[in-house]
Amino acid sequence: MHRLTAAACLSLGLLCSPASAQVADLVDKNSFRVCADPANLPLSSQEGAGFENRIAALLSEKLERPLAYTWFPQVIGFVRQTLTAGKCDVVIGAPQGDELVLNTNHYYTSTHVLVTRSDSDLSDVTTLADPRLQGRRGGVVAGSPVTTHAARRGMMKFAKPYDLMTDRRVENPAGDMLRDLREGVTDFALMWGPIAGPMAKEFPDLKVTPLVEETGTPRLFFRITMGVRAGEIEWKHQLNSLIRRNQAEIDAILRDAGVPLVDDYGKMLKAPG
Repeated sequence: MHRLTAAACLSLGLLCSPASAQVADLVDKNSFRVCADPANLPLSSQEGAGFENRIAALLSEKLERPLAYTWFPQVIGFVRQTLTAGKCDVVIGAPQGDELVLNTNHYYTSTHVLVTRSDSDLSDVTTLADPRLQGRRGGVVAGSPVTTHAARRGMMKFAKPYDLMTDRRVENPAGDMLRDLREGVTDFALMWGPIAGPMAKEFPDLKVTPLVEETGTPRLFFRITMGVRAGEIEWKHQLNSLIRRNQAEIDAILRDAGVPLVDDYGKMLKAPG
């Protein structure tokens, strides 16, 4: 979300798994079978509270098929134990280009963000090049693409790292990052927007700034697709059609959740509508 190579699992454990051999077409025609993490809020949860749950429910309704989940933590082995095993037919959030799945067209693009306290002197910072960040302690997800940008600017010697690959049923590194920021342990946090944005909505004392001004590699924005099994082209096309016809409703779900949406090139915020 991910997938250790797909932007280091999008900074907090989306779909990491070794590749597997192709299997026969196993798409269930009578239900909409989704592979998901049971404890990966704000993306998904067994209680249905994540924004990916809401998108899955929308597509289930449009397909007129009952929604059925296969739950498995998004750690190494997730794809192999769920999608490839034929227990479910789609992963709602997969980075474009993920070699472990066949990607649909992307249905949103987001970016990494800078999270600060609203009353901080850093609250109006919009780029990692801002000198006010020098010498300040930042929270970073170890191995995420934004850490390369931070290291290039000499910020890592003051950084506090948080784990990338975790079982969210027992650990919550993103929640720990925001708690440390609010309590003054750190001065800012560098996070993946679809995680930080929704989580920070609960805290009016936090400000989330999409890092759309950053240049250089690695890129900080990613196009998010749905993932299906390799070779299931007809199913992919069906999902592409669903995404296209229901893009406005999908956008509304993402915006309501607090996901920062950017244009396809990560240069500016996506205009509503």
